[in-house]
Amino acid sequence: MLIQDLVFLTEDASHDAAIMHINEEAFGPGRFVRAAERVREQGPHDLRLSFVAADRGETIASVRMTPIFAGACAGHLLGPLAVRPSHKNRGIGRELVRIALAAAENAGSQAVLLVGDPPYYSPLGFARTRPGALTMPGPFDPHRLLAACFGDVDAMALEGEIHHRDRKF
Repeated sequence: MLIQDLVFLTEDASHDAAIMHINEEAFGPGRFVRAAERVREQGPHDLRLSFVAADRGETIASVRMTPIFAGACAGHLLGPLAVRPSHKNRGIGRELVRIALAAAENAGSQAVLLVGDPPYYSPLGFARTRPGALTMPGPFDPHRLLAACFGDVDAMALEGEIHHRDRKF
């Protein structure tokens, strides 16, 4: 199977069960205690900027984008990003990230943030944020908080609280 044999689609409600299964396989029950999940619980993800990969009609990978504010910056939180074990290490996750970043930039997002591994995400356009400058609800490693910024936004200049754009104060 080559990546060009896959179909990349905008997520819709028909993908929910498959995405839940893929995320359960990839992250297990521990996924619910992560700081990023606390942000995702504050409101819905953006279906227009969330994508799946399908192999012969089977949903085998997904990435979701949640609208956030990172301080005053209107952006998106990327994740979860997950690929079925049967399809790992084929570039599918990287392709989903590229698609999601392009869609976010086209939609006017100022930045896409995530908590992840710099060696994986740096080649995709993500840079470290300033440790301690951004907060999230719950513990996270500030050295793994990365941002892909658009326009004149600088990852090291981001500061403040990360929260869902729909969160009621």
